[in-house]
Amino acid sequence: MKISTLLGLIAATSVSTQIFSTHTKAAEEQVLKELAPTGKLRVGLAYAPSPTPIFVAREGADVSGPAFDIGNALAKKLGVPVELHVTATTGELTEAGSAGTIDIGFMPADEARRQKLDFSPPYFVIESTFITTAASGIKTMSEIDRPGIKLVGIDGSTTMRAAARTLKQATITPAKSVDDAMAMMKAGDVQGFALTHDSLPKLQKQLPGSVILDGAFQTVGVAIGIQKNKPAALAYVKEFVDEAKKDGTVRKAFDSAGLQSLAIAP
Repeated sequence: MKISTLLGLIAATSVSTQIFSTHTKAAEEQVLKELAPTGKLRVGLAYAPSPTPIFVAREGADVSGPAFDIGNALAKKLGVPVELHVTATTGELTEAGSAGTIDIGFMPADEARRQKLDFSPPYFVIESTFITTAASGIKTMSEIDRPGIKLVGIDGSTTMRAAARTLKQATITPAKSVDDAMAMMKAGDVQGFALTHDSLPKLQKQLPGSVILDGAFQTVGVAIGIQKNKPAALAYVKEFVDEAKKDGTVRKAFDSAGLQSLAIAP
């Protein structure tokens, strides 16, 4: 090969490398502009008495749970610090995500939410059911929808929306938090609480004689929601969740929260 030809190839390769590097840097900058516009990743979390695939546990200023760990892993990959926004309900996270006051939120991705947010692939699949009080005598799903039966759900949650669509005779009242709903159960104000199946075993310990009903009135994936019309951010979050499921990040987050028995979404 002639020296002139070789030098030409080297020069062309150098130019191509520079162009690729420029494009890569521009793509990374666009992701950060869309996903962390403040220079921090504002992570929206909803809390409950104990951690679940959706909820974090909160003790003072400290929070723990899979969503917290996964959010931190995403921020670490982006190379930005985390700013936590902790609320009582996933409904509040939906509105915050839509308004752009948080960058990501962890929640069930039902059709109502998909009108307001874009979502990653699911990292867990929830089944929604009821826990009923001993005094109610309700032990099966077929007994729940009767006149005079009063139920409670978390305001703005996909589970409550699905329960309200399903029920024809029983009534369901919104509560602001899991703690408020449990207080209503303990007081006898309601006979049942609509929530995700994975959240109920630990709550059942607070209600002697209570029954977690077999079956489900809703099945939906839990995912990371972001504000709409952010294509670079959405592509990045989708890739992150797929990789986090493959490389053990999600599994480790579940196991650290004592959720070893729960399966990660395929």
